[in-house]
Amino acid sequence: MRNPFVPETLEGWSLLHQGFRLHWPKLRAVTPGQRAALAAEAAAALATPDPQAGLTVFVQLLGHKGDLMLIHARPSFEELSQAQLALAQCTLSEFMEPTTSYVSIVELGMYEMTAKIHEQTTAQGHVLGSDAYDEAFDAAMLVQRGRVMGRLFPELPARRHVCFYPMNKKRGESKNWYSATFEDRALMMREHGHIGRSYSGKVTQIISGSIGFDDWEWGVDLFADDPLVFKKLIYEMRFDRASAEYAEFGAFYVGLQFSPARLADLLDGRTPQLTPV
Repeated sequence: MRNPFVPETLEGWSLLHQGFRLHWPKLRAVTPGQRAALAAEAAAALATPDPQAGLTVFVQLLGHKGDLMLIHARPSFEELSQAQLALAQCTLSEFMEPTTSYVSIVELGMYEMTAKIHEQTTAQGHVLGSDAYDEAFDAAMLVQRGRVMGRLFPELPARRHVCFYPMNKKRGESKNWYSATFEDRALMMREHGHIGRSYSGKVTQIISGSIGFDDWEWGVDLFADDPLVFKKLIYEMRFDRASAEYAEFGAFYVGLQFSPARLADLLDGRTPQLTPV
């Protein structure tokens, strides 16, 4: 039975973030040719035949949290499993120590549309809780899914700077996002989204849901040409009610996206570039 107080979501890419620390002494002990072979094998193992099959983004992490982050986008958990196993079978895995991982699915929240579809379904004469109501609601959501496929299965853009962090909405005694009214939550999310849209063109933002999949409720990926955009966007958003009163943030991971074909540069101790070979 549909609950009119729970916002519907639409789902797209399955995502797996993997963080690794490279074992530099072992890498220095092998020849440049061997490092090149390690990199070529790993890049080939994670390559996909076409955009519909997904892709893997390579990021050199900055700071102590790791050296390499891989962001796998695939149609389902089955394909994520294959990407994880393909990497584990590569010889390069002997030179890497896992430091973190995150499982989620690209998610589009439908606060305003949920309310509209409930109104339309009721206006059609269907009774909430009936099979006919649920069928009409599902049909309307299917139409909406067709309209936003590009946002559910977006290209992970080839932009130099990448930021990833998980977050929750508070469920404490004094502030509980889930006990706020549907209308108030929708209003706060509208304000939150307005700030994000004001950065259109400067940053690409991909929100993924992880409730039931990982330790936090959402994952946020940001891609930009200028890293200062991350600081300004997140700082401004912290002043809206959805963030100021209800948001909790996990660890932030920031780094430089690079072309898979440049993985050998990273293994050689050179900053890898986001350019073709």
